[in-house]
Amino acid sequence: MSPTFKQALRMRTAAAILGMAFVLPVTAQTAAKPADTAASTEAATVKKLIEAKFPGSEVGNVGKSGYFGLYEAQFDGQMIYTDAKVTYVLVGSIYDAATKQNLSEDRLRKLNRVAWDSLPFELALKKVKGNGQRKLAVFSDADCPFCARLETELKGVDDVTIYTFLFPIDQLHPDAARKSKMIWCAPDRNKAWDDFFASGKLPDNKGECETPLAATQVLGQKLRVNATPTLVFADGSIVPGALPKQRLETAMAQAEAEAKKVSAAPRK
Repeated sequence: MSPTFKQALRMRTAAAILGMAFVLPVTAQTAAKPADTAASTEAATVKKLIEAKFPGSEVGNVGKSGYFGLYEAQFDGQMIYTDAKVTYVLVGSIYDAATKQNLSEDRLRKLNRVAWDSLPFELALKKVKGNGQRKLAVFSDADCPFCARLETELKGVDDVTIYTFLFPIDQLHPDAARKSKMIWCAPDRNKAWDDFFASGKLPDNKGECETPLAATQVLGQKLRVNATPTLVFADGSIVPGALPKQRLETAMAQAEAEAKKVSAAPRK
C-alpha cells in the first residue's frame, strides 16, 4: 500500500488513489437493504479483491452502497467506496447536499457500535448528574487540551451518568499516565478529576495504588480509540472529539432514542 493512500486514510481526506478530489455533495439515498444471495456473493468477491490489492489491510462490512452504484467497505477503520472490480478506490466522505450531513461518518458510526452493557464500567470514574438517566462514556487524557474543552462543555449537561475511562496517550502527553494514577488513587476520584481540570491541582499521593490504566488501554485498542476525547453514547455509537454542548445534547437524545428502539425490538 502506498504511503499516499495510508496518509489519505489517516487524515480522512476526500481523495482518490489517482489523486482526484472527492468531496461530493449528493442527495441522501437510502442505505443498502439486506443483500440477497447473489449480492452477498458479489460483496464477498469485492472483499477478496480489496484484500488481494491491499494485503495486510483490515477489510470488513463490504456491501453495495446507496451511492453511484459503488460498493462500500470498512478499510483499516475508514469508509471507502469502490467498483465491482476494485479498479478505483475512493477515500473520503459523502455528504447530503441539502442537510450537509456527513453520510459516510453516520454509516461508520452505525457499523462501529458496541454493546453498551458490555463496557467494563468498573474501570471508569462514575459521575451522576441530576437524575442520571442518560448515559455517556468518555475516553479522556488528563493532559489533552480537547479533553479540557469537553469538561467545560459537560458542566452544562445535566441528568446524565458519565463514565470516564482514563486513557493517557503517552506519545503525546508523557506525564498524563502519572497524573491519571494520582487521580485514580485519590479518596474522591471525581473531585480529584474536576479539581485538576479546574486548577491543575493534583491529589496528595504518589499514584501507587492499583489502577485500571493497563486495562483501559486494551479496551481503547479494542474499540479503535486513537484520539481523546472519544465519546461512547447510549446506543453504543462511538464519536471522537470535544463536541459543543448543543451537539452533545442532540447526539445523546438520538442515542437514547435509538437505544430504546433496539431494546424494544423483538429478539430473534
